Amino acid sequence: MTTPDLNLLLALDVLLAEGSVAGAARRLRLSPSAMSRTLARLRQTTGDALLVRAGRGLVPTPRAIALHERIGPLLQEAQALLRPVAHMDLQTMERLFTLRNSEGFVETFGAALIARVGQQAPGVRLRFVQKPDKDSTPLRQGSVDLETGVVEQGTAPELRVQALFRDRILGVVRAGHPLSQGEVTPQRYAQGGHICVSRQGLDREPVDDGLAALGLERRVVTIVAGFATALALARSSGLIAAVPERHTAGLRSGMHSFALPVATPEFTVSMLWHPRLDGDPAHRWLRSCVREVCGEIA
Repeated sequence: MTTPDLNLLLALDVLLAEGSVAGAARRLRLSPSAMSRTLARLRQTTGDALLVRAGRGLVPTPRAIALHERIGPLLQEAQALLRPVAHMDLQTMERLFTLRNSEGFVETFGAALIARVGQQAPGVRLRFVQKPDKDSTPLRQGSVDLETGVVEQGTAPELRVQALFRDRILGVVRAGHPLSQGEVTPQRYAQGGHICVSRQGLDREPVDDGLAALGLERRVVTIVAGFATALALARSSGLIAAVPERHTAGLRSGMHSFALPVATPEFTVSMLWHPRLDGDPAHRWLRSCVREVCGEIA
């Protein structure tokens, strides 16, 4: 069965409104002959004459009258579907957004983000899931709506990216640790026992490059996969952790933080999403909430 040309609906609506081939042709900016051919196609498609001669004009058949009553609402609905969303009612919107974040993001920014979303859109819920790797598949497949993290060479090139804030690495020890008193020199820092954070299980971090330039090497006692684990160990032992400053603000409460005695590169934390959500009004609103909350919490 041949699929009907839905463009014929618009032509039929204009023909019936004008009651003339010439008038419909002018309105649709077609030639009279092209409009006549369109009417012939409509007749063939519907199996009805639609417009018949009555004196010097055309009058609609009963089938045409019945169709005209239905075409108007159909065309209005189709136009509304294709038109950009002009208004989004946050108070009545119901939606679940899944956010994929590294350790520390939820602890630092989660409460403020939930409060902002709940105030503006009570029917919206946020689901936070862990980010064990840099794989972009969840964003591509749609199981994750928004992700935060550091953009690297392996990040999928088609993803949309927007910077949220700059961050740097700090040293962190428990309250009363020897490094909480006096100047933290490269030598004092390297002599302590250290926790290395690596999802791949490596025993090297950016701080090791700075120490190596001074001929120093720190003693890595243990390797963990995340910042929260590193800080929990440092809080209950004499070990030293190196973690992002803003990303772990909530996790470091009650501990002593200090600037590293060697230079390490700053980095940018961004949010990432798939292009198919770029123009979604609700997703744009969510992105604005994340951006504002991250900008407010220092």
